[in-house]
Amino acid sequence: MKELKKEDISQEVFDLYDDYAHNKMDRKEFLQKLSLYAVGAITLPALLSFISPNYLDSISVKSNDPRLKSEFITYDSPKGGKKIKGLFSILKDTTKKLPGIIVVHENRGLNPYIEDVGRRTALEGFVTLAPDALSPLGGYPGNDDDGRAMQKKRDRNEMLEDFIAAYNYLKTHKDCNGKVGVVGFCFGGWISNMMAVKIPDLAAAVPYYGRQPSQENVVKIKAPLLLQYAGLDKRVNAGWSDFEIALKENNIEHEAHFYANVNHGFHNNTTPRFDKEAAELSWERTITFFNKHLKG
Repeated sequence: MKELKKEDISQEVFDLYDDYAHNKMDRKEFLQKLSLYAVGAITLPALLSFISPNYLDSISVKSNDPRLKSEFITYDSPKGGKKIKGLFSILKDTTKKLPGIIVVHENRGLNPYIEDVGRRTALEGFVTLAPDALSPLGGYPGNDDDGRAMQKKRDRNEMLEDFIAAYNYLKTHKDCNGKVGVVGFCFGGWISNMMAVKIPDLAAAVPYYGRQPSQENVVKIKAPLLLQYAGLDKRVNAGWSDFEIALKENNIEHEAHFYANVNHGFHNNTTPRFDKEAAELSWERTITFFNKHLKG
């Protein structure tokens, strides 16, 4: 069987997967449409396997990395007395309080990719907390399809409150110096934008391909923003023009980067939407930004 490569796949397949991943169609419709691209040596199972996340071979910082103390904790969230589970990570050899970063998952719960991002960020000298918004429903179920279905059952504004509670938990943690930022991806990008709206003393926010807040909410933002967008992401990028105008009109510190010819999810190294060059450059910018605003 031919080994599939990214260049073998048409852009329409990535767009189709994006629609499916963002609940624009159910799995049956997705597979029916995907089958149209299974031609010649490319079978439907091979195509489906290729575009699905591969967590087993993609983790860059293992859960037992000897440089880190990385463990699951729980914290209280205000809606209904919920307990939220999150992955807490910090350098083992640190002797001082560190700035904190909340790491916010996509629309499928705290999967291995986001856990990995939490650990990567901790290795840069931050104390990190990566919450699982699926905690009230039992937590991330072990696969993204079920995770998406579960997350659809939760109200997004209640989940926002869960992440704000994570900020409050980390800000007052004994290992944190009180400066806390947020980085989030997709749904987590929207959460990052909204945390900037809702938290006056948020130190910095880095939304990756996240939906923008309404114009009336932009005026409330105090935190500096680093906005990361995928050049091919028409769905999210459609909101940029109005957002940019509002940011400038309200003199909100921000910088935006559009990475040409890459798809929504380009930072996620577990799927073929991953773009190594854009992911590495955007992450370098992210860490530099956090160093400036949380350590400077």
